[in-house]
Amino acid sequence: MAVRKKIKRVVRSKVNIAIVVSRFNDFITKRLLNACWVELKAKGLTDKQITTVWVPGSFEIPVTALKLAQKKNIDVVICLGSVIRGETYHFEVVANEAAHGIMQAGLQTGKPVIMGILTTDTITQAQKRAQNKGGVNKGRDTAVAAMEMVALLKHL
Repeated sequence: MAVRKKIKRVVRSKVNIAIVVSRFNDFITKRLLNACWVELKAKGLTDKQITTVWVPGSFEIPVTALKLAQKKNIDVVICLGSVIRGETYHFEVVANEAAHGIMQAGLQTGKPVIMGILTTDTITQAQKRAQNKGGVNKGRDTAVAAMEMVALLKHL
């Protein structure tokens, strides 16, 4: 419990966050990004502390996340995307490789790289995980995880 109390005391004015967002399925990713931004702002971050970078698709997120995590002025990278199953094996390839690459970016840099790529069977499932106006939104969850991980790693 003592660790958790100390973790909550992270100095927010010193935290810089990068968000990598996929343009593919942007009708979902824009909702994730909006909720993420709203949560970060609610936690006291300013626009200057948040950098948003758009990439073509979820497959391109890991290399961009790695490059951003390597920057000295970035404390955490949030990755937002939406991969919706289609009729081919492409879904598995993109989802698995994106997840693997995101993990590798974190391990290689020692910085938190937060996985916020939805992998769903249907558009409806994606929409349920990216609701507007107070509903379930995994973009919000990534912002919470990012702040917690920055505090935790600064404490350790």
